[in-house]
Amino acid sequence: MIKSFEDVQKFSKEGFEAYTASAAAMTKGIQSIAAETADFSRKSFEKNSKLLEEVAAVKSIDKAFEVQSGFAKEAYEAYVGQVTKIGEIYAAAAKEAFKPFEATFAQFTAAK
Repeated sequence: MIKSFEDVQKFSKEGFEAYTASAAAMTKGIQSIAAETADFSRKSFEKNSKLLEEVAAVKSIDKAFEVQSGFAKEAYEAYVGQVTKIGEIYAAAAKEAFKPFEATFAQFTAAK
């Protein structure tokens, strides 16, 4: 019975350590996502400001539409790239967060 209690204690300790490592990995991933989002927002704001200056300097409506169309295409491509980058960061964070639990899950699957 004492061996069983020690096993429960060991399992609880390992579970807590795995949870702590997992939470740290996920926190790091979320911080990376927040930093990327803040950087993208800053760059987007700067590009929007530059667009307003360009449109204000344009002499014709046709040129204004041309500038706006180019900006819209560039903004869409930047957005898609950013979403892809954040998806990759999230996937990497999830993978890192799962690593501490892999040994535990392997134990359960091997036991059955």
